[in-house]
Amino acid sequence: MLKRIIQVLFLLIGATVGLIFLPYVFELIPMLDNPWINNTIVSTVVGALVFFLLSLLFADTLVRFMNWMEEKLLHAPTPDLLFGTVGLIIGLIVAFLIGFALSTIDIPLVATAAPIILSVVLGYLGFQVGFQKRDEMLGMLTPSRVALNAKKNEIDEEIVAALPPKKTGYKLLDTSVIIDGRIADISATGFMEGIFVVPQFVLSELQHIADSSDTLKRTRGRRGLDILKRLQSEREGAIMITEESFDEVAEVDLKLMRAAKKMGGQVVTNDFNLNKVCELHNVPVLNINDLANAVKPVVIPGEDMHVVVIKDGKEQNQGVAYLDDGTMIVIEDGKKYIGEAIDVTVTSVLQTSAGRMIFAKPRGGK
Repeated sequence: MLKRIIQVLFLLIGATVGLIFLPYVFELIPMLDNPWINNTIVSTVVGALVFFLLSLLFADTLVRFMNWMEEKLLHAPTPDLLFGTVGLIIGLIVAFLIGFALSTIDIPLVATAAPIILSVVLGYLGFQVGFQKRDEMLGMLTPSRVALNAKKNEIDEEIVAALPPKKTGYKLLDTSVIIDGRIADISATGFMEGIFVVPQFVLSELQHIADSSDTLKRTRGRRGLDILKRLQSEREGAIMITEESFDEVAEVDLKLMRAAKKMGGQVVTNDFNLNKVCELHNVPVLNINDLANAVKPVVIPGEDMHVVVIKDGKEQNQGVAYLDDGTMIVIEDGKKYIGEAIDVTVTSVLQTSAGRMIFAKPRGGK
């Protein structure tokens, strides 16, 4: 059906183009300057025929492109589409005004082609500017919006009354740290104090993952819900689900940071990227991976270790081994020892929020 519509549109566009431009082409070619040829009916039919032939070549490509575009638009965040559309409308208005001014020029090609070209170019530029500058425009609109809805954005008085004193602190859990599950074990040890806060938008994202058609995602989502249930039973009265929401923000991570700022709490995560973004926004963050690295046994250059080489590494002649806690050991010239237990000497240690990696070489040139 879509292919037929495109072919009809090609016919209409071809007829219009033939009606407008072909008479000028006929005048430029003396042998075609004939009353039987150079008339509106012939121009319209020729233009429609040429564009119909083009539609046979490009219709399938256009159908695939439109289906691809439809999928992208359906998955794009609403604010992106909104500001992109506003930019597109502004671009088309500017193109119309310029085209109206050019229509007064007595040059046929300029008066007819220029408005079309301007509409395409300025419309595209307007959409891109609106799409790329959405955060800045949101920033311009947010202050007045906050001023008008100050009471709406305050924490509900009943929730405030139920909250413990501020000194206990709030730990806002993100989706990744809930699914990871280690937070429950840390909580059971009593090392993490305060109230665990699970915003409703995080719980909704977790439920969405648990309802996914993908088996792996569904398993991860259900594991996260089980972890929350365990936390709720073990930390009685210390788990709070807040209805706080920031409708002007689409991303869950950004909502979480705003909630942490508003409540004066800390974001608990094991997401490396969210960790960095929180630091950029001056939001306190607790990274479970940092905690795991901190309690691992300290390894220093020059220390000897006994490991089993499991597989080859990315670089030539490298071997890879693992400690009991999952730390990767990259062994220089260790490829030939795959499957063997050997003694190695630590040469360096690389430690980041994403994990720890140890570099070593066989001891004594074994």
